[in-house]
Amino acid sequence: MKDFTHNTYKELLETLKKQNYQFITVEEYFTSTYNDSKPFIIMRHDVDRRPNSSLEMAKLEKSMGIKATYYFRIIYQTFKPNIIKEIINLGHEIGYHYESLAETNGDYEKAIKDFELNLDRLNKFYLIKNIAMHGRPTSKWDSRLLWNKYDYKKYGILSEPYFDIDFNEVFYTTDAGRAWDNEAINLRDKVDTKFDFSFTHTNDIIKALKNKELPNKIMINIHPEHWAKTNIEWYKIFIVRKMKNFIKKLIIG
Repeated sequence: MKDFTHNTYKELLETLKKQNYQFITVEEYFTSTYNDSKPFIIMRHDVDRRPNSSLEMAKLEKSMGIKATYYFRIIYQTFKPNIIKEIINLGHEIGYHYESLAETNGDYEKAIKDFELNLDRLNKFYLIKNIAMHGRPTSKWDSRLLWNKYDYKKYGILSEPYFDIDFNEVFYTTDAGRAWDNEAINLRDKVDTKFDFSFTHTNDIIKALKNKELPNKIMINIHPEHWAKTNIEWYKIFIVRKMKNFIKKLIIG
């Protein structure tokens, strides 16, 4: 059975709801505006490319009464104000998926200016409270290192999940590289954690939820560009992803 379809994603969401997980945004987690006596799930979305895919996913979530957090890169292919506005109007949170140190080849002064400029661009549509690093495997620079010299909280930022979430308390998994278990090409989207779950297919996550094997606190990082609504779209994504993952493996070594 094909993975990474909207039907499979819908089944995942339905299973989470049936298991009584409440859906909260990253901002709600850090402001404690949720019911802490119930299990919760933070649906995080990194909008790396194909922002129309994010809009389709946001509409699906809205139809199910679910809100999520969408972290946008500020590059030409992704920064589409009309799409950002639509996702906001659907009730979702917007975050900044920054890559400033990679963008400036390790120049810290240029990087913080790049960060400020792009944060201001997003703030025109939504007051950004949460940021998350974009891994950018083609660059040797880890943009999280920017915060060794500067403080993101001076910009009114509540969190950078890699620093501010205890992943021994909140279970984290991601579909980076269009796979749940593709450590070979996942350069930076990793966390230190005590949890030891292994998934090959989204259905493995669904099964674990039904068997009540997963913790009560979860963050799932979904890249909407990997997920398809139609068979034609699915095969297009599959072929492109295969090529990109092959290149990633060569770069990472």
